[in-house]
Amino acid sequence: MNMALDVLSWLLLTSGGLAVLIGGIGALRMPDLYSRMHAASVTDSLGAILVIAGIMLQAGLTLASFKLGAILLFLLLTSPTSSYALASAALLAGNKPMDPIDPEPEASQPSDAASTSAEGGRT
Repeated sequence: MNMALDVLSWLLLTSGGLAVLIGGIGALRMPDLYSRMHAASVTDSLGAILVIAGIMLQAGLTLASFKLGAILLFLLLTSPTSSYALASAALLAGNKPMDPIDPEPEASQPSDAASTSAEGGRT
């Protein structure tokens, strides 16, 4: 039974480490800020769950495992909240999400809002 817990905990630790590594590589390869934030937040949550679950199995039923559970709960509540706050701040700062249909719009075409204000409004 002890060997099975060791194998399971090391599988969780290894898969959590791989999830974080793949998420880091994926975040580097994503095209825009919002895709990078999504990749980082998803793999951060998944990696934290797997790694802390593996450590909890190694600790057994002790006070340390309850503390690790509290840390995991805190991470699962704060990670999505911080990603949402960062995305909202980026949107308010003027960083618009990339259009999946036309990823590189031409800079020479005026936007609809700019042409409306230049004409003095539409009738």
